[in-house]
Amino acid sequence: MKADRSFGAVVLAAGTSRRFGSPKQLAVVDGRTLLEHVIGAARAAHLEPVVVVVPVWLSRPAGLDDKSVHWVRNPFPERGMSLSLRLGLGALGPDTSAALILLGDQPGIQAATITAVVGASGKRPMVAASADGVLAPPVLIERTHFHLVDELSGDVGLRHLLRGNPDLVTTVPVPAHPADIDTPQDLGRLSDP
Repeated sequence: MKADRSFGAVVLAAGTSRRFGSPKQLAVVDGRTLLEHVIGAARAAHLEPVVVVVPVWLSRPAGLDDKSVHWVRNPFPERGMSLSLRLGLGALGPDTSAALILLGDQPGIQAATITAVVGASGKRPMVAASADGVLAPPVLIERTHFHLVDELSGDVGLRHLLRGNPDLVTTVPVPAHPADIDTPQDLGRLSDP
């Protein structure tokens, strides 16, 4: 981490899991829920606080009762990712210099990738992981530019801001982006040896 700066995490996990058929946030892979994997990577990268945005109907997983995780309930998950982003960023304390945006359905995210994105901060207000020319989470956004999220609506995330503001983005090459778990089949592929 860079001296005199505080990096928090916002884990977006308020999706309705329509394609999965049940709350995918609580689906288990390798003995831990998808959320536990993502939160574990954020902690291993020394991000603090860790804010997790979930739908109001989701019960907190038993393994995640740690007080260092701040739970934010999205009352309208059907309004899409933009609302979850605003809620998550709004829950960060004023001392947080920048936020790492992570997706709660990417259990393959690695602390090393998060650390590489944080390490590239300071040049431009946003930093994104880049694999084969595709920019995707983890994405860092500086507090000075949190207001850009207010321009988003519906099921639109930071990818829209990254594409629309390339001059504001530093990219960090990564071998590949972690797989999203959207269906039971996705989970099965991840669990296969």
